[in-house]
Amino acid sequence: MSGHARLEGRDKVTGSARYADDQRPVDCLYACPVPATVARGAVAAINSSPALADRRVVAVLTHLGAPKLQAVEDPTLAVLQSAAVAHRGQYVALVVAETLEAAEQGASDVRVTYTAEPHDVVLADDHPGIYAPEVANGGYPADRARGDFAAAWAASEVRIDATYRISPLHNHPMEPHAATAWWEDGRLVVHDSSQGTAEVQKTLAALFGLDRAQVLAVSEHVGGGFGCKGTPRPHVVLAAMAARVVRRPVRLALPRAQLAAVVGHRAPTVQRVRLAAGRDGRITGLAQEILTRCSTLKEFVEQAAVPARVMYGSSSSLTTHRVVRQDVPAPSWMRAPGEAPGMFALESAMDELALACGIDPVELRLRNEPDTEPDSGRPFSSRHLADCLREGARRFGWERRGTAGRVEGRLLVGTGVAASTYPVLISPAAAEVRAAADGTFVVRVNATDIGTGARTVLAVIAAEVLAVPVDRLGIEIGRSDLPHGGVAGGSSGTSSWGWAVHAAASELARQLAAGVPVPAEGLSASADTGELVRQGTDYARHAFGAQFAEVQVDRDTGEVRLRRLLGVFAAGRILNPRTARSQLLGGMVMGASMALLEESTMDPRFGDHAERDLASYHVAVNADVPDVQAYWIEEDDRHVSPMGSKGIGELGIVGTAAAIANAVHQATGVRVRELPIGARTLLGQVGGH
Repeated sequence: MSGHARLEGRDKVTGSARYADDQRPVDCLYACPVPATVARGAVAAINSSPALADRRVVAVLTHLGAPKLQAVEDPTLAVLQSAAVAHRGQYVALVVAETLEAAEQGASDVRVTYTAEPHDVVLADDHPGIYAPEVANGGYPADRARGDFAAAWAASEVRIDATYRISPLHNHPMEPHAATAWWEDGRLVVHDSSQGTAEVQKTLAALFGLDRAQVLAVSEHVGGGFGCKGTPRPHVVLAAMAARVVRRPVRLALPRAQLAAVVGHRAPTVQRVRLAAGRDGRITGLAQEILTRCSTLKEFVEQAAVPARVMYGSSSSLTTHRVVRQDVPAPSWMRAPGEAPGMFALESAMDELALACGIDPVELRLRNEPDTEPDSGRPFSSRHLADCLREGARRFGWERRGTAGRVEGRLLVGTGVAASTYPVLISPAAAEVRAAADGTFVVRVNATDIGTGARTVLAVIAAEVLAVPVDRLGIEIGRSDLPHGGVAGGSSGTSSWGWAVHAAASELARQLAAGVPVPAEGLSASADTGELVRQGTDYARHAFGAQFAEVQVDRDTGEVRLRRLLGVFAAGRILNPRTARSQLLGGMVMGASMALLEESTMDPRFGDHAERDLASYHVAVNADVPDVQAYWIEEDDRHVSPMGSKGIGELGIVGTAAAIANAVHQATGVRVRELPIGARTLLGQVGGH
């Protein structure tokens, strides 16, 4: 959007914002994919005749006649290229029709027979296929050892040895994945529901053998992603492929029930945590060992042990990741990959250690604050976890905790605390800021607004540098033909795009201050942060936080309800308090949902996730989060970027599940080590507490 004084909210609330499936090109067709109904095997035969009998059906694409694609790094995008089926739900055909209804009916009419093979979908602690990967997601070493953990464990006065389990979790953004694609004189145009059009452009160009300049990817508005739109998904490839075959524009919006199989998910984890400590609660050894799985198509290892390398000081540590390749959909990013599941286990274990040592959980964390990043030895650019814990305790009304909660009739009430962290990630970006002769300005950068307020915060950054009101700024984002910007993921967007905008605006401000006139066609300045970002830093850069929760558990039914949730965070300079609070609150709500509601089960017989819609895969609604509050510590960390800001999109979810689990333990005396927490877990165990 380039209009002034309207940054994003007005377009959304008036319905003028256009998403990927809202595009209406002339002569547009509709597409609907056909998912595989076996978990492993091959397509033996496809009969498209029943679908093509409907005159409204224009084409049925299968591996027998679909355009051949070039190989790319992500094998999940090689759609309709062979008869092989790697998991249930993988696409084996695509129906293109004049109407959406005809496309959907046609997809159900396509007859596919398979040669099925035995499948492997059950993650077991003793699975014979367990192996050690070289790296985990994010490029982190899969294993890291410091000091002599075995010796620290043997010599310790207090030991915690516990295993924590989390089922697969699904992103389920409000807007399902969708794409509208067409070809113009050999040039491909796609409107995609994506967290980054640069990667969509690059990938489609590689798949179809084009120069990048021959692909225009547009993601002007995106209705959430939580990571599953961070990389191109099969739908955009299918839309482009179909548009090339039928020589007309094609719209493809995935049904929600298909998302679990084709757009990534958070893989299940089994996490063993061992803490060795003295009676005073000071940790001498910390071990976190992760078992997870990935698909046979590609390796993706949830880096759940990585936060343990950052959080607490100890003389020794051991962090490992193990993985099994199985016949399941490929896992991928989901909000705070690694940190969200890993910190549930670590922060639950910290609560167990506090109880074993007879120390208040807040005090235990304060006693184990490190002076430098434990595994790397680098100094922190800033670390205010202790301030977050103290301020959170004050605001929450935290009382030095004993071993039991309160009893209010049939309700058992307890409180819990957990810490959180998330790394500062910054990608190279470029931006242009242009001054118009009428005194207005336009910021151009290929950022993506996934509902986080990207337009607003970029305008705030530029307006501050230029010393002009925000309503004089226009913003152009979400197109691959703009100055390059990275993906809206890893809580890196504002820091990455904002740094480039800050630099370009600073150069323009310098020109204007020097008296350079603004001609009729405008005056612009550009910046590229690539060299600065690639120089790296000698500092360990992280955001931190502390979450406090109060829950009630019905002793007769086992029902768990969240009463209060409060978080205090240290996330650099907060550029826009309104959108920042919204992000932090949203993260905590998602953490509460992870703790109490979200669950996905893998059906061992059929090899797919049983919960595939929002009727069966439950997420938190207003009634589940009656009182959620977010605050922050004033922090201006100039070691991260010129703005002093850090990412906040994922920090809020990280410690929330553990805080709630710890509150349930205080209320009931039941230590829950598997999510989600509910009546099934607690019923029959809380009556006498």
